[in-house]
Amino acid sequence: MILAVDSSALVLLINPASNPPTDPATDKPLEHSQERVEGLLASLTPTDTLIISTPVLAEALVWADEGAPALLESLAGMARVRVRPFGERAAIETALMTRQAIDAGDKRGGSSAPWQKVKVDRQVIAIARVEGATHIYADDHNLTAFARQLGMEALSTWDLPVPERVEDLFSISGVPEQPVEGNDPLD
Repeated sequence: MILAVDSSALVLLINPASNPPTDPATDKPLEHSQERVEGLLASLTPTDTLIISTPVLAEALVWADEGAPALLESLAGMARVRVRPFGERAAIETALMTRQAIDAGDKRGGSSAPWQKVKVDRQVIAIARVEGATHIYADDHNLTAFARQLGMEALSTWDLPVPERVEDLFSISGVPEQPVEGNDPLD
């Protein structure tokens, strides 16, 4: 599988403990987002590839602030991660998408987002498509809707299953994960 990611998802992939997205079903922070993301990562096979487009990388670097050099170094060391630019093929793909939307009478293609965001979303999708991605992982409603319109499978953190807890010797025996306060045998 070739899986493209949006900046909202990239932040969670890099740091699953970061702030969770808002669950559209409850309008509250999504429960178990870290476990969901870790489950997604664990489900990837050695032949799966993650595509990070340069527009997504740019946004992630802004949020990384002083950690940007470490983020770049970390991504460069990951064999299955490919950072891909907005090149000529992606420009052609974006132009075709935009022309189709204009011809259909709505240059935003049904999105209510500002025009600049629509253009960047199209660039992210175009890069993913020319790189052969069949899936995109994003928590951005506009981007996932647009990807689905184009036949891509779109996954959001709230769509990911909460992995079942793996039983180990301690959990089978009923030993709590964290010592109960005042009940720590090492005190």
